Amino acid sequence: MNKAIEQAQGHMEQSAEGNATEASSARGNATEANLNEISLSEKEPSSAVTLRSVIQKRSRFKLGPLTLDVPTGYVTAIVGPNGSGKSSTFRLLMDQSRPDEGEVWLLGEPVGTGLDDSLLKQRIGYVPEEDNKRDAGLRGTFKADFTSEWYPSWNANEFERLLREFEVEPSLRLGKMSKGMRRKYELALAMALGPDLLLLDEPSSGLDPISWRKLVDELHRYMRRGSRTILMATHIMDEVKRLADYIVIMAGGKIIGMYEKDELLSSWHTFYVGPATSRLSAHEAGAAASIALESVQALPGLVNAEEAGGGTCRVTTCKAWEAELWCRQQGFVISGQRALELDEIMVLLIRDS
Repeated sequence: MNKAIEQAQGHMEQSAEGNATEASSARGNATEANLNEISLSEKEPSSAVTLRSVIQKRSRFKLGPLTLDVPTGYVTAIVGPNGSGKSSTFRLLMDQSRPDEGEVWLLGEPVGTGLDDSLLKQRIGYVPEEDNKRDAGLRGTFKADFTSEWYPSWNANEFERLLREFEVEPSLRLGKMSKGMRRKYELALAMALGPDLLLLDEPSSGLDPISWRKLVDELHRYMRRGSRTILMATHIMDEVKRLADYIVIMAGGKIIGMYEKDELLSSWHTFYVGPATSRLSAHEAGAAASIALESVQALPGLVNAEEAGGGTCRVTTCKAWEAELWCRQQGFVISGQRALELDEIMVLLIRDS
């Protein structure tokens, strides 16, 4: 009997040890799962700015619906004619106005929920198109000291370096600064915050050519420091070409499209195409041009086509490589070509939207 009891106790101990092992394994798996969950949650969001079906209605203007994902770690430029909704979009991002519909997210956090967003705003630098007139009586040094108290990542040395680089006198009252100097002051202040996201509405407004070049260099420098993102609105195409990785085109309160800059610029070309025969009479040239004009309607990515004289046609395409290959396969001679400028592309995209 004692032996039976001992055997029973042995089985119970083995069972308990087995259960303990299983429990330990389960706890280990749970811990690993929790660590994975934490690791995933702490990753930088793939989109620094997200708009989901955002609509804002005003008496004379409707913004949206806007759906957009601005990738983290890149410079994205919003371009478009005056009144297209660029500044209105920035005010939504900074919660200075609210959408009637849709959602706005910055750095993986919702905007405009009514909850405390102070920690989120500490990660954002913002330079609006219009200077804040309520700051006009403040000296630059006072505003910088006050602002620095709210931003743990504030870098006083970087601020002083930027002021020297931009040739700004911070002891002046902001209202006494020239438009260009005030702009440079606000840009230096925003970059010295060390933000993860920099929102710039017409950043080069009021800058002379030398200051503009310095700004471009400083923004490149800013982007080299970690996983940072710039979203800017601008009407200066050279600024877009030198800074942007992605381009968002807006018109009439809507987003026409988002494009990778280098791909966009390399894809849009104008070709001059005609028959292989080089010597044609005026009558033959006219007939050849008419035939060519009819034939190029099948050109890949065709945007425009018109007669150009001498038996040739001038065609514009948004698929340059495919169009060039097609012309050669069809026996057309390409007598000339050029890449379109960004403003030309923008006009055509808006026209056909």
